[in-house]
Amino acid sequence: EVQLVESGGGLVQAGGSLRLSCAASGFTFEKSDMSWVRQVPGKVLERVAAITRESSITTYATSVKGRFTISRDNSNNMLYLQMDLLKPEDTAVYYCATRWSPLDGDGNWEDLASVHWGQGTRVTVSP
Repeated sequence: EVQLVESGGGLVQAGGSLRLSCAASGFTFEKSDMSWVRQVPGKVLERVAAITRESSITTYATSVKGRFTISRDNSNNMLYLQMDLLKPEDTAVYYCATRWSPLDGDGNWEDLASVHWGQGTRVTVSP
């Protein structure tokens, strides 16, 4: 059974930093591209970052580019998201997900057997 367990969320002031972690199990992590997806209350899901299986390629949403860094540790089946210079608009629930593009064009999870996500971790950025 695929399991993705996020941690590291919390309350932080604007300008601060948080590091999210995702512990993966139940699949061959090193062979899976991975991503971080967030959901702002009342809005659709948004992929904020993705990373290829060997960390050779990363991509970021325009809204977080230069502030967030995605990384992974294949030896320990871990995915990370370092978030710096946080803004109130980064307030959301953050999900770790399998695949480079786990969302469809409408901002929903792709209806594919290969797409899995965790329970999410909440990040709140105060002004």
